[in-house]
Amino acid sequence: MDYKFIVFNAARDNNLPQLKATLCNKSASEVGSLISAKVNGATPLVISCRNGHYDIVEYLLTKCRANVEQVGSVSFDGEPIEDAPPLWCAAATGHLGIVKMLVRRGANVNSTTRTNSTPLRAACFDGHYEIVKYLVHHGADFEVANRHGHTCLMIACYKGHFRIAQYLLSLNADVNRCSVKGNTALHDCAESGSLRILQLLLKHGATMDVDYYGMTPLLAASVTGHMPIVEHLITLPCVSRESRIHALELLGATYVDRKRDLAAALTLWRRALEERAVEPPLLKKVQEAVPAYEMVREVTTVEELEEMVLDPDEMRMQALVIRQRILGPTHPDTSYYIRYRGASYADAGRFDRCIELWSYALTMQQKILQPLSPMTQSSLLSFAELFSFMLVEAGRPLPRGRVVPPIEADGMLTIFYKAVKEVERGQAFTLEQQKDQHQPQKQLPTADKSPSCSASSSSSSSSTSSTTLLSAHQHDCNRDPNALSCTMISAIHIGCLLSSLLDTETLTPEMRQQVMRALYRLNRLKVRVRFDRTALHYACYREGTLAGRYPSCQFPSVTLAKALLEVGADPNAIDDAGNTPLHLATMQPYVEPLSHILLEGGAHLDTKNHAGETFESLLAPTPMHKVIDPMKYTTLACLAARTIKKHDIRYEDTVPATLFEFIELH
Repeated sequence: MDYKFIVFNAARDNNLPQLKATLCNKSASEVGSLISAKVNGATPLVISCRNGHYDIVEYLLTKCRANVEQVGSVSFDGEPIEDAPPLWCAAATGHLGIVKMLVRRGANVNSTTRTNSTPLRAACFDGHYEIVKYLVHHGADFEVANRHGHTCLMIACYKGHFRIAQYLLSLNADVNRCSVKGNTALHDCAESGSLRILQLLLKHGATMDVDYYGMTPLLAASVTGHMPIVEHLITLPCVSRESRIHALELLGATYVDRKRDLAAALTLWRRALEERAVEPPLLKKVQEAVPAYEMVREVTTVEELEEMVLDPDEMRMQALVIRQRILGPTHPDTSYYIRYRGASYADAGRFDRCIELWSYALTMQQKILQPLSPMTQSSLLSFAELFSFMLVEAGRPLPRGRVVPPIEADGMLTIFYKAVKEVERGQAFTLEQQKDQHQPQKQLPTADKSPSCSASSSSSSSSTSSTTLLSAHQHDCNRDPNALSCTMISAIHIGCLLSSLLDTETLTPEMRQQVMRALYRLNRLKVRVRFDRTALHYACYREGTLAGRYPSCQFPSVTLAKALLEVGADPNAIDDAGNTPLHLATMQPYVEPLSHILLEGGAHLDTKNHAGETFESLLAPTPMHKVIDPMKYTTLACLAARTIKKHDIRYEDTVPATLFEFIELH
């Protein structure tokens, strides 16, 4: 009987009698071992603190002498929290009695999770005011920030907990402290929309600083659509005229895209135009017309604005133009709303407009952002899903008499080239990072911080945000070792879709040649993905599917495997378990056509993986001869290599070194 699970389940389910009965006859060492054992990453004490089981916690601490500092993994709202101390769990869930018990038993009030979150920050997150006061009274440091640089005051402001924010400010919490990406408590408050807390922060000396995206709290409120915050901030004497205008224009764009209130947007844009017309007039900077925006230019007069009322689609393009001018191309919202508008067009059956806008956003991202940016990865994956949907659903009726159009292969090829380009950029970037690890650390550039609320600090410029955002994204890429793999997988998916068209009339001979050339570029990079697998491995493996809702983008893909072999993919490459693509093919549907393609492409039939398994053993109980003709694919070279390995013959001094790897495969 596994007592570890019995003890854990009793603690989790608040079953004190069962817990006592299980532990009563155990020795002290056995009890210590059971209560320190983890199930799903959590100890009995951690899970009972998380669930608020006071009597269980008391018994574990007093009778079982549980370690009050032993951390564990717990889940909050579906998000795993790693290395959470018991006190953090109790504070996060609002169990004041357990918090007091743990502190009395010597729990460290400043202990942290893996992400450097303290029990005090956990209590601030969900608004547990009494726990906040108790922890501070017992020595909790309210200035300890998590790994992102977010303090207790910042999270209280973001979550809208007025009493906690007021209490922390009464203790002289640093009101203008910045996070890793430069935002302050005033930014967090402006984004969440609490006017009352915003006024409190300003009363305590909060200043209108600029974060690493070039955003002030005023612009942050405009982006998130909190009109009361915007209306209050634009009345401050330290806010410049240009900043007021930008805030109204950006808020109008938000009302178009986020709130779908075109009338309110028109009112806000009218106010901005009237403000611009005041002497001396403040003219808009002329922006280059963008084809993806249907060459729409910003209106410059109230009369032009009135004419636009009859064309909602032009208003939507106007919102994109305004947002790009004010936020700049580096801000996440710029590309997000371009993609959002493209998705809206797709929902209405206008897939051409969707692809045009998404392609423009992807081009912008690759031009401005660091390689392997999460935003670029997201764009590539969205294209894979869109193309998959269009291939499967072509001809399906849509609302308003539209139908899903057939896919345009040249448009898909353009995106595939962009995906391959991103893999190339990512590979070069990753190699550069590896070199930098052996050199002294360079200080990243940071956004200039004005000491007080001023016209210079409250205006946004894309030049400021470009430098600082690239720094922020360099941090992101450094922290994500799987970024190159994820980008490669998206590229493989789009390549899979294109390969499905290779033997159809959809592609002209010239376009087929271009597809093969792009696949060659991707294959020659030799980028490995999860489990150290090549693109050919992925083509032969069902679990590689990302866009699983659409059959056209599911693996294994016979057409992709065939195309990759044609452009030089190695059929005998091994992953971290020693599997070749042929090994993986045995675990999938289409094993017969896949195995024939791989064997014709040069795969060795008798190669063993690290577990000693071969194609034949993995096929069992299916006889191999029912899938392929083993005599056809068994060579004298393979037989010789197997003989050498079987009899453990020392071959290093008699066989050319170029054959060593071939022999070891057998």
